[in-house]
Amino acid sequence: MHEEELIQVVREAGAEVMATLPCDRTKDLCTLLPRHFREISLLREEDGVGLCAGLALAGRRPVMHIQSSGLGNMLNAILTLPSLYRLPLPVLASWRGVYRERIEAQVPFNSRLPGILAAAGIACTEIHTPNDLALAGEVVADAYEERRPHVALISPAVWEGEHCDAVVPAPFPLREREVVCDLHRTIHPPVMRRYDAIAAVAPHLGDALAVANLGVPSKELYAIRDRPENFYMLGSYTQATPIGFGCALGQERDVVVFDGDGSLLGTAILPVIASEAPPNLTIIALDNGAFGSTGSQMTHAWAGADLELIARGAGFVSTAKVQTPEELVEAYMSGEKGPRFIHAVIAPGNADVPNIPLSALGIRDRFCRC
Repeated sequence: MHEEELIQVVREAGAEVMATLPCDRTKDLCTLLPRHFREISLLREEDGVGLCAGLALAGRRPVMHIQSSGLGNMLNAILTLPSLYRLPLPVLASWRGVYRERIEAQVPFNSRLPGILAAAGIACTEIHTPNDLALAGEVVADAYEERRPHVALISPAVWEGEHCDAVVPAPFPLREREVVCDLHRTIHPPVMRRYDAIAAVAPHLGDALAVANLGVPSKELYAIRDRPENFYMLGSYTQATPIGFGCALGQERDVVVFDGDGSLLGTAILPVIASEAPPNLTIIALDNGAFGSTGSQMTHAWAGADLELIARGAGFVSTAKVQTPEELVEAYMSGEKGPRFIHAVIAPGNADVPNIPLSALGIRDRFCRC
């Protein structure tokens, strides 16, 4: 089978972890992948960029397998994470819209993909026939060696004429469970701001790795307690928690994410984390009900969406809601097994702190040496 040939060349290139979203043109491949790799099943393609960045920072070798239309969702994250920090991101994309495409909506974006990727400075290799499959291994190896994103656009023509009846998806487990939601919380007028919350936790980080959300949260963490174990985000909205998730999966040290309500409401990573259940991950949701780095415009968390309930609904078991520095420290130091979700209700407002005087590569290099 050509699917097995692809898996073999990718394995030989050193791939360890596969982050995936399925495509109906690669059903057999999707069935085989979890038999050969640790597979992380995604809900949004851009979350895979952050996940793979975290895995790479932890010294692991990730690959993404997606439908090519998902690259449209990933472009900003690619350019502001693996491109900016020079991290490997090999992508095996099932190339829609160009070969015997039956769905009209697949054509406008996907037929232009080589030009779009070229304009963005993202390496791209086209694979049109089974004879070209060795190129997929070269794409993966190049991404690792050059520390850059590299996309393999794989035509559906590669899979034509072959099907193996032995490729049978694993049966689903019995879908039966009891759902109980018994959560009573009262939110009081906030008494701390983001700076206060980070300052409360920072002395207790120990040797934990910390990922701070882009903008002011990273600048505040830098001002409060700069250390090599901190990964400061310079871009990539919504990717703080995916990066921390990848770091937690890739090694055994504790990982703490300082994320925000706007960012967490904009990602689909929480159910994926709950499913994989890394015991060394703590997410501290700093909920000021506002987009703090852009002028404190109100988010839907101010009076509506409750982040702790969202985490519970996603499958988190260990959650807490805190509203004072003392409560935050107590929750963080509780010793509960992760993944943990700590919802810190805080007031809007940014501390007057300077920009981080480190380059993306400087942040990456000292973090990776920890």
